[in-house]
This record gives sequence, C-alpha cells and structure tokens, in this order.
Amino acid sequence: MRTAFVAFDDMTALDFVGAFDPLTRLDTMDLAPFPFEWNICARAETVTTTANLQFGADSVGESLTEYDIVVVPGGAGTRTLQEDDHFLSWLRTADPDLLASVCTGSLLLGAAGFLDGQTATTHPAATDELAAYCEVADERVVDEGGIVTARGVSSALDLGLYLVERLTDEETRKTVAEQMDYPGAR
Repeated sequence: MRTAFVAFDDMTALDFVGAFDPLTRLDTMDLAPFPFEWNICARAETVTTTANLQFGADSVGESLTEYDIVVVPGGAGTRTLQEDDHFLSWLRTADPDLLASVCTGSLLLGAAGFLDGQTATTHPAATDELAAYCEVADERVVDEGGIVTARGVSSALDLGLYLVERLTDEETRKTVAEQMDYPGAR
C-alpha cells in the first residue's frame, strides 16, 4: 500500500501531521497486514507551513499515479493553489483507491474536479467556498467511498484514525489510538 502525503507552502502543519501520524503507525507499530510505504510529495524540495515549519519532499513534481492513497492537507496556501493550473494538473495525476483531505484540502480536491457529484466537508469558515464544488456536510469525517474528507484542523487525527480502521479493522484503530493516548481510544 503506497501512500502520498501531499505537501505545499502555507499548508497547516497539523492538517498534515494529524493524518500522517496514525497512518504511518501502521508501519512503525508493525500493524499493517500489507506492506505500508509512504512518501511526502510536493512540487518543490522543501515546503514551509504557515508557521514556518519546513518539510522535505521525498518525491518532487512526480506523478501521483503510483499511489494507492493520496492525502491532501489544508491551510492558507489552498486559496492560491485553487487557481494554480500547474499544481492542479499535478494533483489530477492522482488516481488512487482512496483520496483523502483535511480541512481546506477539500477545496483543492474540488478545484481539481475530484468532488463532482460528491459530498464533502471542510473547515467551517470555508463551507461557502466548498459549496462551489460539491454538496457540503457538517460532519468531522465524510466518507464517499473513494474520497474521504475531514472537517477542520484537529479533525486530521480523526481522519488518520478513520483511515487506519478502514484499511485494517476497529481493533487496529483502537490499538493506534491507545498508543497515541487519543481520547475515546477504548
């Protein structure tokens, strides 16, 4: 199972890390019933979050076609990237079994055309923007089969744990949540 964690300038660090941490524990805790590999994918070698935290990319500008899962964070950078034809063309190379976003990452999915005819969620302050692309739900996590979206920043952890359960089972999600000391783990 190959996972692409998309990164870009002015993303929200918790959007990225909140989903990244539970999912990569499938590997680091040896819980995945399949090989679990991941890459940080970006259009530049280094990206800087809104709070000046930097991430180095493993894959720079390469097609996202080879990934089974693609996770897109949100943040202030989504506002300009919605209009960036080069970024959107790159994002459209994704053809995963599972496409996920956190917060305003759903705006990027919408701008790239992935949300046509779907229901999705986003940060409460961006629901009007998201409504231009799809039906909007007021839920922490919305699962439309091949596309899973999570609401605001802190819902990144909910998304990560939700995807862990979807990829494995409830018991594995509970194990990961307990290791993270996440409320409601039991």
